[in-house]
Amino acid sequence: MTHPPRHPRLRAALGGLLLAAACAVAPLTGHAERIKDLANIDGVRPNQLYGYGLVVGLDGTGDQTTSTPFTIQALMSMLTQLNIQLPKGANLQLKNVAAVTVTATLPPFARPGQQIDVTVSSLGNAKSLRGGTLLMSPLKGADGEIYAVAQGNLLVGGAGAAAGGSSVQVNHLAAGRIPAGATVERAVASRLVQGDIVNLELKEADFTTAARVAEAVDRAFGAGTALPLDGRRIRVRAPAEQARHIAFLSQLENIDLSPAQPTPKVIINARTGSVVMNQRVNLEQCAIAHGNLTVTVASETKVSQPGPLAGGRTVATEQAEVEVKADKGELVVLSATASLNDVVKALNEVGATPQDLLAILQAMKAAGALKADLEII
Repeated sequence: MTHPPRHPRLRAALGGLLLAAACAVAPLTGHAERIKDLANIDGVRPNQLYGYGLVVGLDGTGDQTTSTPFTIQALMSMLTQLNIQLPKGANLQLKNVAAVTVTATLPPFARPGQQIDVTVSSLGNAKSLRGGTLLMSPLKGADGEIYAVAQGNLLVGGAGAAAGGSSVQVNHLAAGRIPAGATVERAVASRLVQGDIVNLELKEADFTTAARVAEAVDRAFGAGTALPLDGRRIRVRAPAEQARHIAFLSQLENIDLSPAQPTPKVIINARTGSVVMNQRVNLEQCAIAHGNLTVTVASETKVSQPGPLAGGRTVATEQAEVEVKADKGELVVLSATASLNDVVKALNEVGATPQDLLAILQAMKAAGALKADLEII
């Protein structure tokens, strides 16, 4: 029978060696993330607001009122509310006013008096909103109630000039922002805890992650605290005392766990030719032949002129030359790999452009060589 060493320093050194050996042998199960990064608490959500308003003070770059009659209608309605009566049949030609939509996001737990940012976008044919001032505009929610009121000077991150039929424009001039341009007038009630139940909603539905979240919560607060309802929702039992709810939620959202590995995915933007893939993408062994076909059409106009006293007339003829050039496509064998770096190197060996990769990746997926989900945006 072997007895453990009695000397404390010798025991500490032996324990350190055993711990290092265990860490070297133990497999890596993935990086740890907080529940806060993986899930939202039911009831904690922003709300979208929208409204209609007028921007004034533009330097002749507002709406052309002949094409946008709603601008005149809104202006006349505003002047009527200010007890300013316009003569009947008045033909207003205003170039310093523009009709706009005002949008904002009401954050969770927003209280009356809090200020939020707003985005102002042109509704008509205004050339620029630069230098304009938004008049008081109520912002409504989906229920039709007013939750904020916006007003202020616009910030437009662009510039433009026109003269003599020529114009130059930098960035977009038909939209701008007003930092802290709206004041919250009504709060949205948020029920974090319904009785003694808190519902977590995963940002991405996954049964493995839902099960791991429930296990992590049970380890932190005791068995039976969490119950996964499906691949997205987890029901958590909170303390009965309302005074402990905030502290409980703070502990809950900071619990660490290892989520499920992401699904292998390749994102393809067909408009720009961009291809993005995550680290889980891998390839089976396959062979690819890639070549380019170029068709060139050139047209040249030639003039045929008869000689003196020939009695003919000058004729212009068009001569076209068509050339078809096909580059030789070489057969490239790609070996099986499970590393993202190896996948990129293998695709670079083909010599394809990002636009060519769109067709190549789709063909590899159809052949079963690409082990990933293709998503075209």
